[in-house]
Amino acid sequence: MACWSAENATKAYLNTLKMDQKTTEPNVAEFISALAAGNNAQMMVVACAGAADSTTLALVAAAHQTGGHVICIVSGHKELNDSKSALGVAAHQVHFMVGEAQQLVQEQYEAADFMLIDCNLDSHEEILKAVQEGRKQNGTVVVGYNAFRCRESWCSCGSKTQLLPIGEGLLVTRFGASDSSPKYGSRMGKTKSRWVVKVDKCTGEEHVFRVRFPQGKVIQA
Repeated sequence: MACWSAENATKAYLNTLKMDQKTTEPNVAEFISALAAGNNAQMMVVACAGAADSTTLALVAAAHQTGGHVICIVSGHKELNDSKSALGVAAHQVHFMVGEAQQLVQEQYEAADFMLIDCNLDSHEEILKAVQEGRKQNGTVVVGYNAFRCRESWCSCGSKTQLLPIGEGLLVTRFGASDSSPKYGSRMGKTKSRWVVKVDKCTGEEHVFRVRFPQGKVIQA
């Protein structure tokens, strides 16, 4: 995975707004899209508990910026049909796979550099472990959504994980990050960074920012 691209992240964020204007939780999709595009992800895999939704559209928007491709894993043919209906024309830009996500990740998608997992899946922990045992040395980013209910088990994977209070919760983990990759809350040369979540008291909207600051200095958010 290449260095962080703020331009890709911004463009993917805006494209997601245009693609899914009717979503009731747009900040989740926007954040996922910006994170995937900013990390220049080439192979993006999403494992869905049901039909694909705005989170898959987020990866499509990211793929537009990075030149990558999107694989969506669903459990059955009903979910496949529902997914294509929900995504509309964007479904043509997604490669769908029907089957057990854990097995497919282990057998076919170890090369994925961005993995999106619905924590409503009963096997979400096993999928995470499959990613961890795969190409973890390449800086794979794994994001769990609908994550508030599974924080404890997810954080036990032994890697740096952050829970972000966006939507129903996002867990962000990076395996085997290289020195050139963005590290959440860790050292980047002589620079540190951390995520800051601000809530607009008037509208209730959540805004997530990455704040970078020189080592030894503190920025009040």
